[in-house]
Amino acid sequence: MRRMAIASVFMVTMLAGCSGARPVLYPNAHMQSVGKEVAEQDIEACKQLAKSAGADERSGSTAGRVATGTVVGAGVGAASGAVGGAISGAVGRGSMIGAASGAVWGLLTGLFSAAVGPSQPNHAYTNFINRCLQEKGYEVTGWQ
Repeated sequence: MRRMAIASVFMVTMLAGCSGARPVLYPNAHMQSVGKEVAEQDIEACKQLAKSAGADERSGSTAGRVATGTVVGAGVGAASGAVGGAISGAVGRGSMIGAASGAVWGLLTGLFSAAVGPSQPNHAYTNFINRCLQEKGYEVTGWQ
């Protein structure tokens, strides 16, 4: 059991390290003339410039996302528990059980989401990098 817990923590850590969207560059004349290696260096330079300007890759605070997930989970759980309790004749008890289980589910999914990170970076961050790359002569087609 302990090995499984350690393996789970290791997998979440590895996923967090691998996550992170990157700009996709159109192979225009500038991209073809400088090559992929220089383009990667320019992307990293633009990322550093964005960070130094205050644009954060993650949108919102981690604590805020976890708290929101917990509250939403509790609300959904309470509502579904109340419906289940109404059917079985114990609305109050069903609502309490639903709220507790929903809060736990919201907390766990919020923590996992915070550990792995968002699927897409903050819009201000991507816009900053897109403009930086555009000023260098690249065409950003999107992020993945």
